[in-house]
Amino acid sequence: MSKYLKLWEYIKEQSSDTLKLTYDEIENIAGVPLDHSFLTYKKELLEYGWQVKKIHMKEKCVEFIKN
Repeated sequence: MSKYLKLWEYIKEQSSDTLKLTYDEIENIAGVPLDHSFLTYKKELLEYGWQVKKIHMKEKCVEFIKN
């Protein structure tokens, strides 16, 4: 089971075609600290019909887009 499963399920339930979450929001939803492994795990999101559009380092947020 992925450590980001709760996050993927949350994103899958969103009705919009795009979503922007801060790092803190991601950590709260996922229940785990956001770390470098997110870059590896993000490909799992494709199975849920979404993908990471952009990671904003300065703004400390991540944009997601529905496939």
